[in-house]
Amino acid sequence: MSCLFDSLSYFVKENSFQIRNIICDYLEANNNIIEGLDTNFILSLDMPKDNYISNMRMSSSWGGGIEIQAACNIWNLRILIHNRRSITTTIIEFLPISKTYDRTIQLSWTGNHFEPLNL
Repeated sequence: MSCLFDSLSYFVKENSFQIRNIICDYLEANNNIIEGLDTNFILSLDMPKDNYISNMRMSSSWGGGIEIQAACNIWNLRILIHNRRSITTTIIEFLPISKTYDRTIQLSWTGNHFEPLNL
């Protein structure tokens, strides 16, 4: 499983496998990722949507920004990513499209690994 989905399972009442599939189902339904930009458009910048989603469904695929944004939209979360790739930690904020959220969760990211933060 991917460390992103494992980390999200710390906060969401689903296991990593279920979270991955719920997010992939959301992307497959062509829901908006960010305001005014649907999945088809966002994924077309990288590869065909069907290829991206079938790759993401594989347990060996790593999740990233698209999956984080989808999780915000699905579970109405504000997700703060503590980017620890450089000397000074920066925080990257992800918000649901609605701009309103039920709670905030925080993850640490080293550039190749996510961990849940319980601050």
